[in-house]
Amino acid sequence: MDGVMSSKKLERVIETRIPNSFGEFELIYYKEVEGMESPLALVFGQVSGKHEVLTRIHSECFTGEVLGSLRCDCGNQLLESLRLISEAGAGILIYLRQEGRGIGLLDKLKAYKLQDEGYDTVDANIALGHEPDEREYSSAALILEDLKVNSVRLLTNNPSKITSLENLGIPVIGKNSLEPKVTQENISYLKTKVSRMGHDFNLDTLKN
Repeated sequence: MDGVMSSKKLERVIETRIPNSFGEFELIYYKEVEGMESPLALVFGQVSGKHEVLTRIHSECFTGEVLGSLRCDCGNQLLESLRLISEAGAGILIYLRQEGRGIGLLDKLKAYKLQDEGYDTVDANIALGHEPDEREYSSAALILEDLKVNSVRLLTNNPSKITSLENLGIPVIGKNSLEPKVTQENISYLKTKVSRMGHDFNLDTLKN
């Protein structure tokens, strides 16, 4: 595997056993040597030296994961990824602190207000002075290098994640899609993912 082309450096701080309803995972806490981000990796089974390791790169969503918001499908994607990794017998969920596609919780809530006024998720971010998606994945690539993973199979509907990882030197062998959980509250959000952000799932299946 080629080295990650990034000036960012991560330090592995602590690792501990996390049993949950899907099995026993190992949680690894990282911190940036320079910076505030504290990404996490949940590892199931043996991944070091392996190829096509089932991997989910998941961005933090306080409203969906903690509060159970129906405006997105993030909480469901997190749980479904853990289930699929457990069923595969080995895999990784990398948890990045990139709330609201990288704009932070406060501006994400401001974007929600704009969405209630008729903006879609892309135009709401732009109206607040942001890019539609400001996330970046160098921390994820560094974690995969630290875990000595040779190649990954991503759990994602977002082709830009694959491109970003490959540009950072991580071989992506393929992807497994995640079927979105549709609600009356998130159907517009899901349609925008497909029509304006290129996410890979069939709009015809989005029925509430």
